[in-house]
Amino acid sequence: MTSLSTSPPFDFHGYRVVVAGGSKGIGRSMALAFAAAGAAVSICARGQAALDETAAAIAQCGVTVHRQSCDLGDAAAIDAYIARAAQSLGGIDVLINNASGYGFDDTEEGWAAGFNIDLMAAVRASRAALPHLQRSPQASILHTSSIAAFHPSVRSAPYAAVKAALNQYTTSQAMDLARDRIRVNAIAPGLIEFPDGLWDRRKHETPELYRQTLTKIPFGRFGTPEEIAHAALFLASPWASWITGQTLCVDGGQLLSG
Repeated sequence: MTSLSTSPPFDFHGYRVVVAGGSKGIGRSMALAFAAAGAAVSICARGQAALDETAAAIAQCGVTVHRQSCDLGDAAAIDAYIARAAQSLGGIDVLINNASGYGFDDTEEGWAAGFNIDLMAAVRASRAALPHLQRSPQASILHTSSIAAFHPSVRSAPYAAVKAALNQYTTSQAMDLARDRIRVNAIAPGLIEFPDGLWDRRKHETPELYRQTLTKIPFGRFGTPEEIAHAALFLASPWASWITGQTLCVDGGQLLSG
């Protein structure tokens, strides 16, 4: 297992990276990974305390950092955030749509949370960032999907369906933006564990479910946010310059086991 304490394998000095949903877990690790590689970074989320803590950690990398509280279920708030982020960073080269409404329950609220945040926040942020990305010679968009999109999910049907829609949107968006030389890809993480995250809580609250789930991962462990961040670094880098419209599974082989 690798960590962000190792030297970043890519150089992002001069890049301006926006992480929508960047204060905790995967988003936080992505923001820190790009900052460690030299990029200026903007993050948003709803919780001010986590935003402030993550922004302080990013600043320790010696890069420009912008943070802003933003409800990613609010279209007007997204427009305002992207505009301020671009102004603060001097443009946008990489947009990462990482937020989730965690709409697991098959209820009106569950479906609405997934649709408004997992899918439409990505659509809206992409639209708002497009004029800035069109001016970048290394522009790319990354969406955080899930391996849940690839198989039936009885316990979280709305979440799986919305992530499948996000994968489809990734391909259509990539085709549309190829004319502007803007690459669009998605990362589909498997199960990720981090302090106070979903699977960390389940380890203590529902230990039997945690153990049963762990047996389905061929590598025998949950993934880390840093491992997803490393995939993001690659996909946003010049080393992935001929990759667009793809969804990369990062799951320790979990999808292979069904």
